[in-house]
Amino acid sequence: MNQPLQNLEQLLDRIGGLARNNDQVSIGMVVESIGSRSFGPLLMLIGITLFSPLSGVPGMTIFMASFVLLIAVQMLMGRKQFWLPHYILDRSVGRGKLQKALDWLSKPAQGIDRVLKPRLTFLVNNGGDYGIAALCVVVGLCMPFMELVPFSSSAAGLALLTLGLALVVHDGLLVLLALAIFGATFTLVIVNIQ
Repeated sequence: MNQPLQNLEQLLDRIGGLARNNDQVSIGMVVESIGSRSFGPLLMLIGITLFSPLSGVPGMTIFMASFVLLIAVQMLMGRKQFWLPHYILDRSVGRGKLQKALDWLSKPAQGIDRVLKPRLTFLVNNGGDYGIAALCVVVGLCMPFMELVPFSSSAAGLALLTLGLALVVHDGLLVLLALAIFGATFTLVIVNIQ
């Protein structure tokens, strides 16, 4: 059984190991490697996907929105093991594209991991994680509209990545940062759609 992830570099290393050993890496393979009960790492995975060059794939925002909603709703229901349909688990990306995205993210991940630490833990523990799940439902419902505004899905990805990191390292300050990022993104989308 894999050890729980403690930071962003560990998540990238684990996914990188899959890329080194497989020509195609499916979401199911990644979920299995990080643990299907790990809400934080799954959010980090979604955030990384949306924040990376992979977000340029047509329909990726809507696909990831369904992934966010499925996981967040199950967390709100108190499920211990996340269920995901095969159409999500079977989606895959080639080794080259995945490795390019991981290389692109490695330097920022090292810098981010240096400043993370447990603080304001009441925002991520003892019910705080349900608030994060509720926020993720709102983000997931707004994401289809982000297809209409360039780069807004990348900003939502950054917010989701930040929320996932907050859950992994118990850093409530990151929850506040994610709220600010999502608030700015939501405002940008509303202004540009009107």
